[in-house]
Amino acid sequence: MLEQIDDIGQQAVDSLAWAPPWAVSLLVLAVGAMVALGVHRLLYRVLTRLVAERDLFWRSLVSRTEGPVRLALMVFFLSIAAGIAPLTPGQTTVLRHILLVLFIGGVGWAALTALHIWTTVYLRKYKIEAEDNLLARKHATQSRILKRVAATLIVVITTAAALMTFDGVRQYGVSLLASAGAAGLVVGLALQPLLKNLIAGIQLAITQPIRLEDAVIVEGEWGNVEEISSTYVVVRLWDWRRMVLPLSYFIEHPFQNWTREGSALIGTVMLYVDYSAPIGKMREKLEEIARNSSRWDGKVVNMQVTDFRQETMEVRMLVSAGNAGRAFDLRCEVREKMIDWLQREHPGALPRHRNEIDRASKEALVLAK
Repeated sequence: MLEQIDDIGQQAVDSLAWAPPWAVSLLVLAVGAMVALGVHRLLYRVLTRLVAERDLFWRSLVSRTEGPVRLALMVFFLSIAAGIAPLTPGQTTVLRHILLVLFIGGVGWAALTALHIWTTVYLRKYKIEAEDNLLARKHATQSRILKRVAATLIVVITTAAALMTFDGVRQYGVSLLASAGAAGLVVGLALQPLLKNLIAGIQLAITQPIRLEDAVIVEGEWGNVEEISSTYVVVRLWDWRRMVLPLSYFIEHPFQNWTREGSALIGTVMLYVDYSAPIGKMREKLEEIARNSSRWDGKVVNMQVTDFRQETMEVRMLVSAGNAGRAFDLRCEVREKMIDWLQREHPGALPRHRNEIDRASKEALVLAK
């Protein structure tokens, strides 16, 4: 097939022997590019119609591969045109070198496209929007971090392969590695933060101390992990601010992860009440508040006297919820309703000084007499 195309092209070039060689060469290369674009357009018109009624994966596959296939067809037909066109040896060498660089770039582009498609297909079965999304967040975090690391490596390897096709760059690189140890040390020190975060990203993907949408406390701030890139992590704080931290932070510094093994949390509410507070009735009221709240998950509700102070006793109330946000809202709800109930039903249970109690007792005795 290729020999027949070469024969037809050579006959066409021979028929233009009267024209200048450079004009014939430009014409042949232009025809090769137009044929590549025509074949690509025809091919993708057919493929688009074939996948129009199929699911999103096939439509995405066709649209994502359109660019790499166009470049591959362009390189293929231009290489054929370069063999037909009446180019000088120098011109042929330059053109084939350009096509080689384009071919290497096309391979890298195809690898990035394949990586994106594989990640998309892998994550389709995990739904982050689900109520219990621990497994989905685990796989999404792992896949996205490894995808960014792999994409970085593909870009670096593709760029290096393209540069190594130039003799001057290849010789310079060899001489740099052989004799410029000090320069290599400087470059290594300059790239240390990048390499440090790249390695930290691989560690995070494997061990996963954090995942997307994890509830964390970092630098004294509470928020959710919004984005994990190849070099940094974005934490969406409770008041919509964004805290940006390097990946290495989560390897080198302690932090709290409230959703490491599950999204459910136990919320704590502390009250300081008088010694005369009705603990039994308060426990019953806490259970009533929890049962009537849509935020309670029905697992934990408990109240205990955990400490005695000089004038008050410490009461700890525990309630559980499905996630950190609900646990916080439930704590606020319990705190508000319990103090409101105490103010209305048992005002004497609120903290008071001893002299206030003694004065009230004396006034009661005087009134009794």
